[in-house]
Amino acid sequence: MPPGVQRVLIPAEDLTARVREIGHQIRADYSERTPMLIGVLKGAVVFLADLMRSIDAPCECDFIAVSSYGASTRSSGIVELTKDLSVPIEGRDVLIVEDIVDTGRTLAYLVRNLETRQPRSLRVCTLLDKTSRREVPVSLDYVGFSIPDEFVVGYGLDFAGLYRNLPYLGVLAPPESERA
Repeated sequence: MPPGVQRVLIPAEDLTARVREIGHQIRADYSERTPMLIGVLKGAVVFLADLMRSIDAPCECDFIAVSSYGASTRSSGIVELTKDLSVPIEGRDVLIVEDIVDTGRTLAYLVRNLETRQPRSLRVCTLLDKTSRREVPVSLDYVGFSIPDEFVVGYGLDFAGLYRNLPYLGVLAPPESERA
């Protein structure tokens, strides 16, 4: 394991199997429609790529980027849109694809923002749900895994830009300043 990663929380094989299951469910739910998957950059890129390959039906994708962490292990609580969509979503079936939902602030912001663009439908798919940190209620339509309140990296999730390339989800050791 790379320095800073304490242990594997979700092995690569479990991620692959669960993403495949979610993809099959999305395909069934959108059987006569072509969903627009909106990946939330940068963390959801790996999940989105694997998810699209497991849908096995027509779908499109675009990306949006928001920031609330910076180089910290805790959200600042302030959400900033840093990259907008490149195509209109009016009248489209939209599926937000998130890496992780914890406080719910980022997702609530995204849902409000995208609803103003009048999609036909708007659903949410997240790889990870950290319900113990929820501050804002959000509705999740597809959830990969519920996880405890630990800072995870890998499979697209990072800390200060690092660890995204890990094929598994690992628990990051707390910084020296946060250790008891």
